[in-house]
Amino acid sequence: MVPLLTGLRIIECASFIAAPSCALHLRQLGAEVIRIDPIGGGPDFKRWPVSPGGGSFYWEGLNKGKQSIAIDFSRPEGRELIADLITAPGADGGILVTNFPKEGFLAHERLKKRREDLISVRVMGWGDGGSAVDYTVNAAIGIPYMTGGAESGANPVNHVLPAWDLLAGAYAAFSTLAAERDRLRTGRGHEVTVPLSDVALAALANTGQVAEVLTGGDRPRYGNALFGAFGRDFATADGERVMVVAITPKQWTTLLAALDLTAAVKDIEGRLGLSFERDEGLRFVHRDVLFPLFERAVGALALAQVRDRFDAQGVCWSPYRTLSQALRDDPRLSLAGPMFTELEHPSGHRYPAPGAAAAFSGLPREPGVCAPRLGEHTDDVLARVLDLPAARIGQLHDAGLVR
Repeated sequence: MVPLLTGLRIIECASFIAAPSCALHLRQLGAEVIRIDPIGGGPDFKRWPVSPGGGSFYWEGLNKGKQSIAIDFSRPEGRELIADLITAPGADGGILVTNFPKEGFLAHERLKKRREDLISVRVMGWGDGGSAVDYTVNAAIGIPYMTGGAESGANPVNHVLPAWDLLAGAYAAFSTLAAERDRLRTGRGHEVTVPLSDVALAALANTGQVAEVLTGGDRPRYGNALFGAFGRDFATADGERVMVVAITPKQWTTLLAALDLTAAVKDIEGRLGLSFERDEGLRFVHRDVLFPLFERAVGALALAQVRDRFDAQGVCWSPYRTLSQALRDDPRLSLAGPMFTELEHPSGHRYPAPGAAAAFSGLPREPGVCAPRLGEHTDDVLARVLDLPAARIGQLHDAGLVR
């Protein structure tokens, strides 16, 4: 069966996570993505994590299935060639995904003179064009002062997951499709800007955190406790740790049943004159009373006993694991699942690569594909997209403009 976005052509001039992940999402749903890199690779070509031989697993991961063309960005002739590819004719072309500055040779207004219906999707740091990455946006918006526990003192605690990059990449992907859908209806192009700072601020506002600050001040640190409901890590008798969450009434009652705490909690409710089952917020407010009960109950059981009890009752929980343990021990996270395909990669290593995370009824999952070698598709793209004859492509190679 034909992938959903077959025929759509995306030109990517980008590096790092957000913009390349935008194009990756589109590629994994069937779009053709042509990634243009400088000769020798861009700033993310050797980014960690890297293989023992120095190949970037990071670059391989974000560029799976894309076509690669290497062009000399530093020369006017190379920039002209890039502009030709971006604005090449065709109803399904004329779409650029980039994180280059708004001004410069990839400026939307400059490229629009070549193709009026051009769609430029530009991932930015700050909305005003200022330089930023996920980690500086995260610092600026206050998340590191909510992360960690009281032992952190006044020190910020960074998060290892680049959440704003990943969210911005996904947001940019569906914004690309929204702009392309509007172009189909109206014939007009768009410049779409997706600043990491706006994605971060909108996310906090959409989850009530901006309103919380405006009406009550900054949220203090609560360590591993789940804000506003019942959740925390607890140690087992054999030294393992588990994360337990009870947001819904059913999650709460099944957790109590699994740990034989129903009667003890009823007694606390009677003394306090409230119902934890009906109000998840009260479980958070009175966590200092509740947590010791759960510490003792979980602490009296080995992990295997906790697993048996929790799974029998349908408790919402998980043991803590390293990534290697998770891949080895949890069949739900198995790399042998339908999302993954084992492949040889440009780094010289063989390992499973994922395809699209979404599954569509009636359509088979597209198999995972590996990233290209840098410049692997240069000649093919120039011939197919720009209709250049072999002799002209040879001249570009001889001049050092492409590789």
